[in-house]
Amino acid sequence: PNHFLGMALIGAGLACIGAIAAPQLLKLLRPVEARGCLETAGRLRQRLSAIFEFAAAQGLAETNPAAYLGRAMVGGKLATPHPALTDIAACRALLAACEASEARPATVMASRFLALTAVRLAAVRGMRWSEVDLQAKLWTVPAARMKLSRAKKGKARFDHLVPLSAPALFVLQGARQFGSDPDSLVFPGRSGGPIGEGALRDLYARAGFDGRHVPHGWRASFSTILNEELGEEWRGDIDRALAHATRGKVEAAYNRSVLLERRRAVFDRWGELMSRRD
Repeated sequence: PNHFLGMALIGAGLACIGAIAAPQLLKLLRPVEARGCLETAGRLRQRLSAIFEFAAAQGLAETNPAAYLGRAMVGGKLATPHPALTDIAACRALLAACEASEARPATVMASRFLALTAVRLAAVRGMRWSEVDLQAKLWTVPAARMKLSRAKKGKARFDHLVPLSAPALFVLQGARQFGSDPDSLVFPGRSGGPIGEGALRDLYARAGFDGRHVPHGWRASFSTILNEELGEEWRGDIDRALAHATRGKVEAAYNRSVLLERRRAVFDRWGELMSRRD
């Protein structure tokens, strides 16, 4: 996007950033909108705005013309929610169907572990044994595999702590058959690297849940079912369990050190619900 913007500005003969006006920027974005790439156009406007904010801070521009473009643009499409099961019986039925299939054991175990931890798929695909503390019943997801800003990635204080319920620990015990060296992947793919990005989605489709649930949907299942189960008092703990941002640096630090046990209680309850046999 930065390359596109730079070339577009140069091509438009707008070498002096302070001389650029909103209509000129809108003219650059119209072709992107015309191709139907509305979300891309929106992101480009955000990049333009950041460029002009930097220029203003450096004394190269007096205003941010990109800030005036929003109402004139077509606008992005409404986000389509990921298909997700919101009934606990259906969640258990999906996992049972996966385990009754002929899929690779590592894929089936990764599916159940993903469901029990409600993390993003990338966290499970890249999971290594060095991240797991079985004695503390804790999984530390490195910030590098979290959905974070570039400035936060790689900094340990932004690692995500996932308390491991008894069912999650049981899955890990079974996964030791694939190798348990610290650098080994917990759920390896066929080639020894991470399982394929579409492996779990394909597994759910073969299990008869195509269009009803996708791997990312476990986060919605987790949030919806537990909020109904536990009530308003636990809403913040459920959000923190999903690594949703908290309000303020002080609150974030407090939650990390003090409220981990409440987060553990949330995962333990989720593990009980997912493992119950009615």
